Amino acid sequence: MHIELPEKRYFKIGEVAKAFDVNASLLRFWENEFDVLRPKKNAKGNRLFTQEDIKNLKLIYHLVKEKGFTLEGAKNKLKEKPEEITSNHDIIVRLDKIKNELLQIKTHL
Repeated sequence: MHIELPEKRYFKIGEVAKAFDVNASLLRFWENEFDVLRPKKNAKGNRLFTQEDIKNLKLIYHLVKEKGFTLEGAKNKLKEKPEEITSNHDIIVRLDKIKNELLQIKTHL
């Protein structure tokens, strides 16, 4: 999973939903379910996601959508061994980038 978001401090829920290819309602639902996900809200009540929120969303998305964990299973996994999940996820992301680069090189040959 490759998420493309520009480098900025805050992201609106629509931007994040589009980047993850999910509905905004799913992000609001995950916000209620997972303690690690707490976007800031402005005076109007609009959610503003930080880089830390995006990082946590990537972990949640990986566990629930890619690995097939239930919500309870994902919550437990995040509480039990967050460092292990983070390091494994970072490795997977780096390997995916390398794979994409190699595929691009292959097509240019």
